[in-house]
Amino acid sequence: MLTSVAGPGYSWRAGEEIDLPGAEAAKWADGVRAELVRDAPLETPEAGPVVEISARRPAARRKTPARSRK
Repeated sequence: MLTSVAGPGYSWRAGEEIDLPGAEAAKWADGVRAELVRDAPLETPEAGPVVEISARRPAARRKTPARSRK
């Protein structure tokens, strides 16, 4: 909480962390009354796609038949 707020059934002080469901937390987190705090770190995308490069094996040399001498 950024400011102290009280109402029927709740009383929150500035600096206090309140656990609310996502939609309700988003309503309170307007930058004046509260701000969102996440327990779990935000997921970051994995490293960019890896380009796989395959190397071709050199073609096996074919044995040519020996030329006959005449």
